[in-house]
Amino acid sequence: MAFIPSPSSNGIRIGPLFVHAYGLMYVLAVLAAIVVIRRLWEARGGCRELVYEVAMVGFPCGLIGGRLYFLATSWNEVPPHWWGPFAVWQGGLGIWGGIAGGLVGGLWVLRRRHADIPAFMDAAAPGLLVAQAIGRIGNWFNQELFGGPTSLPWGLRIAPDHRPARYLQYATFHPTFLYELIWNLALATFLVWLWRRRSIKAPGIFALYVAGYSLARIGEELLRVDPAHHILGMRLNFWVACLLFAGGLVWFARIQWGWRRGPRVAALLAGAVLLSQTGCGSGSDQASPTSATVAPVHSASFLASTSNTVLPSPPAAHTWPSSMSAWSITTGKPWEKGGTPPGEKPVAARTSSALAGRASAQSSTRQSASGSMRRAPLATTTTGSPSAMKTIDFAI
Repeated sequence: MAFIPSPSSNGIRIGPLFVHAYGLMYVLAVLAAIVVIRRLWEARGGCRELVYEVAMVGFPCGLIGGRLYFLATSWNEVPPHWWGPFAVWQGGLGIWGGIAGGLVGGLWVLRRRHADIPAFMDAAAPGLLVAQAIGRIGNWFNQELFGGPTSLPWGLRIAPDHRPARYLQYATFHPTFLYELIWNLALATFLVWLWRRRSIKAPGIFALYVAGYSLARIGEELLRVDPAHHILGMRLNFWVACLLFAGGLVWFARIQWGWRRGPRVAALLAGAVLLSQTGCGSGSDQASPTSATVAPVHSASFLASTSNTVLPSPPAAHTWPSSMSAWSITTGKPWEKGGTPPGEKPVAARTSSALAGRASAQSSTRQSASGSMRRAPLATTTTGSPSAMKTIDFAI
């Protein structure tokens, strides 16, 4: 079975030093964000020095905010040592706290420099997404933040010591870090395209960043199986993502259309998108335990399963099925085929009478002064089986 392997080590050793891949990815993420934001900001006539200054303050504030969020929401995962709250190299940075901390530090610098805050926020949004995408590679090295078991060919193989206790018998899991990485890069590309069109009022791009990333986290939280606190049966970050998604849409609608139309448009969009997320994470593609034998799945379409079924042919037109009795037109009583209905003349007599009546009717029609009345043709029906067919004529 195909799968994505996990790294055998979460870092590299350089002499006496051990460089953790998680921290290295964060450094690379910050550098990539600076490059992207600098290019976009300079394209609007801004200076790159402001980008560097915002990064110098925003990055440490983001680290502090991310760690505080992790300690507040996942205190049971903190290493049981005095240095546990500071062990960021072992993971444990809440993205919501990191964004909030970095935003506070960046806004402080922008206010001091009297810069165009909405325009800078729009330029920063794609860069933040690129940074978050690179940072997720650190989760891959740490073998953390994966989804439930899966047998898909891109399933992530997790070492037994990193698997949750209730999933020890499974080997491959949903690579939610990869899902988020792809989504972040795609969303960043889309936001850059919107930004270049200059059709979105600032800071609408940043509002779409908040809503778009939160939408991805809603689906991701429905897949993840790592330990987390739950509220009403759902993971805590699921509810945070839902609130930020709705808030981002309301914010965007408020920026573009004002308070009168904005909330209604945002509510409709939020409802439609959340309905599309219904059922995410509840699929039946779980991987089989590593020690079990996978039985072949025999599936067949409905057409294939009924291809040998012979449907009965319908009865001939104007004939009675062999198991039914005809009804007398005159008396309204049932009678068996092959005999004369009670209270009626034999078939031959009735046929002769019908023909004579028809000739008389036609003669009367010709003699009619108005000439507008026309006699309807007689309808003929048959009853009985082909071997004993009887004819009954009646006028319509």
